[in-house]
Amino acid sequence: MLENSEVLNNQAIELAAKGEYTEAIACFKRAITVERENYLLWFNLAITYRDAGDLQDAKNCLKKAHYINSEDEEVIETLANICYSMNDITEAFEYVSTGLSLFEDSYRLWNLLGVLYFHQMDYESASEAFEQALSINPYYFDALYNLRDAYIETGNSIGANECSKKMQMMGVHRYTGSV
Repeated sequence: MLENSEVLNNQAIELAAKGEYTEAIACFKRAITVERENYLLWFNLAITYRDAGDLQDAKNCLKKAHYINSEDEEVIETLANICYSMNDITEAFEYVSTGLSLFEDSYRLWNLLGVLYFHQMDYESASEAFEQALSINPYYFDALYNLRDAYIETGNSIGANECSKKMQMMGVHRYTGSV
């Protein structure tokens, strides 16, 4: 009997949800032997590696998923985030730029661009990126939180206070932040 990649994928997702990463990874690998060019299998394997704490294997699988489908926003964003987590800021910038060239209205990619600028202590550029994210989605809390922090760094206390007021109006009183 031939194994079905969809069944294996679903089984792996269930295993990963229970924290059984080794078993989930083995299941994804079996699914990939059945359907090698399915970028979603590579993506799901990458997420499982990431959740298991193996960022290098996660990055390798994401690169394979991106090679198969270079126009999936979630793959690009996740790859950029993994690069950032691995402190490869240059590569993270490259993926964010690629993503924004394809998805110019992606508030999450704009926010990530701001995070990368913030990491480099370029608070003005970070502010602009966070503002762009919020112009697309005014209710994106992460960007609002990050913009407040960027405003604090640039000495824009009026802007920082406005961000804090908006965050309070959103009903969020305490947040541990993403920058």
